[in-house]
Amino acid sequence: MDDDELIAAIAAGDDNALRELFRRHAPWLATRLRSILPAADTEDVLQETFVAVWQGAKRYRPEGLAGGWLWGIARRQAALYLRRRGPATLELPELLAGTDPAEAVLLAEAIAAAAAALGPDGSAEREVWRLVYVEDRPVAEAAVLLGVPVGTVKSRAHRVRRRLRVALRPSTAAEKGAS
Repeated sequence: MDDDELIAAIAAGDDNALRELFRRHAPWLATRLRSILPAADTEDVLQETFVAVWQGAKRYRPEGLAGGWLWGIARRQAALYLRRRGPATLELPELLAGTDPAEAVLLAEAIAAAAAALGPDGSAEREVWRLVYVEDRPVAEAAVLLGVPVGTVKSRAHRVRRRLRVALRPSTAAEKGAS
């Protein structure tokens, strides 16, 4: 049976056809999902993908490749999973432990000023900074969440690093005072 016939059999309620479709397509779907999800979440999303295939097989139209249809379902399931999960929890390291409280305040102000240099909340660069550098999400995951190509996230991340470098550079007045 080819993939189209398997999907037709799934639509008719044949769970053996679902197993066969899973056997054929799960490995490459899992590989692609790992590019946008943490490895630990890939199996859950893959399972949700094939549940959605089971539920949506009656709506399948064999006008293209079945693999494209499956990948579309997997992408949607990944996006739903990421939305349900919400933003990654941020565990900040104890960078300021033992630091003078006055220095900690100055550092916090410098970081706030640098973030402001990226633009207002919700701006493209600020969102890339939040997802990639604050929440430590992979570039591919940030691309899915932002709805843009991976290359766009990479170029925005480059601009973010450049702007932060300039914003965090000591001012010339401070450098003269330190000399």
